[in-house]
Amino acid sequence: MAIRVTAIRDADVGPVAKFLHAELNTAVAAGDWVRAMQVPWKADEPNHGYMLVDTAADRIVGAYLAFYSEREIDGRRERFCNLGAWCVRPEHRLNSVRLLTALLAQDGYHFTDFSPSGPVPALNARLGFRFLDTATVLLPNLPWPSWPARVSVSCDPAVLRSTLTGAELERYEDHAGTAAAHHVVLRSGGDWCYVVFRRDRRKGLPLFASMLHVSNPPLFRRMVRPLSRHLLLRHRIPVSLVELRVCRRPPAGSVPLPSPRPKMVRTSLTDDRIDYLYSELVCVAW
Repeated sequence: MAIRVTAIRDADVGPVAKFLHAELNTAVAAGDWVRAMQVPWKADEPNHGYMLVDTAADRIVGAYLAFYSEREIDGRRERFCNLGAWCVRPEHRLNSVRLLTALLAQDGYHFTDFSPSGPVPALNARLGFRFLDTATVLLPNLPWPSWPARVSVSCDPAVLRSTLTGAELERYEDHAGTAAAHHVVLRSGGDWCYVVFRRDRRKGLPLFASMLHVSNPPLFRRMVRPLSRHLLLRHRIPVSLVELRVCRRPPAGSVPLPSPRPKMVRTSLTDDRIDYLYSELVCVAW
């Protein structure tokens, strides 16, 4: 049986989306996989990842998605490849690593993997990845009393666009059309903080808001109660998960999460130059 590894091109997006819907997660519609692979930000994408094709049956039997971006870091343009969904039919699992090695063979990229599970972290570590410090705190979202008018929390796109400036406004425009990213701006007097979060599941329950980006950690910590109220009453999310690398210090009222999920990188950049934007975490709502 001949199993071929080939890049996922634009013409392959539809068939790969149907494969992932059927074989990986039926809760994510094929159309949502298509949308995820067609990222809204500008990127020089060499492919959408790699797939395994059974040439005898002319069918897809495996896929490993990739999300590409270019970021300006310390005045330099850096290229990133975020490793996304990885699925191979059971009878072809011996070929799984061929997909990963094809992705990592691409030169000039910083590689990130923000959702490794099962045996993947150990495999990644053997291939030069390291773990990020994902120490996380859990914060119950409570219906705190409303705050004075000079303090506000808004997810209105018009308010976001009129408040954000510079690089933060660019980040918002790049992510406004993604499926999993939710956007909030916190305002206090003349100060503001742009927050990006995703709705996450734990033990199958979609009850958690995971913070992906916080532009102003000190204001975020000061306004954690108004944000908590907003997440509970507006989004019906009872619990927030906040990595300390995102908010710097634990917000008041938070407690450590015993087993945070791992995230890994293969890069020469220091960990403080790595964030969770422009990745599968903002593109796929699972």
